[in-house]
Formats: sequence, structure tokens, C-alpha cells
Amino acid sequence: MEQRAVITAGTGGIGLETAIALAERGLAVTVVGRDAGRGARALERIAATATGAEPRFLAADLASLAEVRALGARLAAEGPLKILVNNVGAMFAHRQRTVDGIEATFAVNHLSPYLLTELLLDRLRAGGPSRIVNVSSGAIRVAKRTFDAVEPPGGYYGFHWYGRAKLANLAYTLDLAERLRGTGVTVFAADPGGAATDMTNGTMTSPRIVSPGLRLLWPLVRRTFERSTAGPASTAARPSVFAATDPSLDGRTGLLIGPDVRPVPAFRGSTDRRTVDDVLRLSRELAPVPATA
Repeated sequence: MEQRAVITAGTGGIGLETAIALAERGLAVTVVGRDAGRGARALERIAATATGAEPRFLAADLASLAEVRALGARLAAEGPLKILVNNVGAMFAHRQRTVDGIEATFAVNHLSPYLLTELLLDRLRAGGPSRIVNVSSGAIRVAKRTFDAVEPPGGYYGFHWYGRAKLANLAYTLDLAERLRGTGVTVFAADPGGAATDMTNGTMTSPRIVSPGLRLLWPLVRRTFERSTAGPASTAARPSVFAATDPSLDGRTGLLIGPDVRPVPAFRGSTDRRTVDDVLRLSRELAPVPATA
């Protein structure tokens, strides 16, 4: 029986490199993205090195909770799942809202992977031993640790809000690992470090993404961003691939795999009980999951 792997935002950058590596290892890879043209080009690259089933593309706008639900239903109907890599990520220079009326940074970086994961848990249990990998970010270090509401108090600064959404997802990831301990489904976070991708090239060149204090130091901040996002996506994908496949992680769960492709301590805010509880409350209110999921 073929072993299925799903990679969201898998048509370019880190997601595509992750998909290529998993296909090389014989997994039947499905990549999810918004654009059919990018999907077709991605499949050509993946198929060139795949050693198992033909890769395929599924279209979904992961900023829409309705489309996430439709994607989850389709994937669940196809049977057991071995690997789920929630690679989706987005940073915005200006505040945006999704079609659901939810602030886009939080919706795309946390609610989307949260909802898709919850909808596929039964299929992951059926495919066990299986793994969930949620892609994290070092940007969580500048995040406000307050989750009373979707949007934190104060002004909108894209990099900081991105870090906060990734912090929410890391808190969920580590809590999920404990919830699933002993079920055959293990859960990891992967910090890619940084790479030259559409996201970093498109937003990390604007001082609007950081708080006013950091704008005063923008030349230094920009050089730091440039250095941290200069590497190839194939290198940045290595933590995700390791978390998804490496046999040294068999039987382990709840680990953050760092850019050097080894387990590293998780940011302490991600295990704060109030943070975890508030993130779970918001997630369940905004993206409710049927009891049977």
C-alpha cells in the first residue's frame, strides 16, 4: 500500500523542496496550493526524482476556512495518511482580513494548519505510525504573548504579528503532541531558519513590517533579514524533511527541530499554560471541528 504525504504550500520554496525530498523517499506526495500553473510546474520537478507513486496537486486557498474544510474532507475520504506537513506561511506588510473576516496573519499561519490537522487526525491514526510536521519560525521571539483575542493590542507590524501567529501554532503543536502521545501519531515543529522565498522577498524589504523602535535601526535590521534569508530553500527544507522521515525520531514526539537539523529547546512561551489555553480557545471558537473529526 502506498504511503501518502501531504504538503501544504507545496508548489514553491521550502514546501516544494520538502515535497521533492519526500517523493525521493518513495512517498506518494500531494502538494496543496492556490495556483494550478504553479502546481503543474511543481509536479514536473517532483516527478523527475520521485521513486514512488506519481505526485499530484490539489488546489485550495488556505486563507479560507471553507476551502480548508473541503480540502480536509477530500483528503480524509482518500484513506490513511502517513505524513502531514503544514508548511503554509504568509506575512503581510499591511493588515488584511480573510474572506471569513479574520485577521489574515493569524488565519493563514495558525488557523489553517490547526483546522486541517484536526480534520485529518483519524486518517493519520489509521496510517500510523504517522507524523505531523508544523513549520515554525524564529520570528516567535519577537511575538506578543497575549491571545485574549485574534489581534494583539497596539499597532499592526507584519513581522511581529507573523511571529505571534507562529507562536500560537507552536503552542498548539506541542500540546497536540501530548494529546496524541501513545496513539501512533507523533508531532513535530520544524524551524527552517530562513531562505530566499516569495514570502521573504516580497515583504521583508519593507520597514513597515517592524515596530517603530526597530524602524529607527532599519538599515541594520534589513541587513539582518537579508543575511538570514539568503540561503537556498532546499537547505531550509531539511528540518521539515528530517522531522517527517528520520528514523532517529521514531517513538519520539513534541520536539522542535532547529535550522541545524537537530532538536532544540522550544521557546518557553510556547509551553506557558495560559498561552496554550488561550490559543486553543480561540482556535476552537474560530475554526470549530465536528465531534466526529
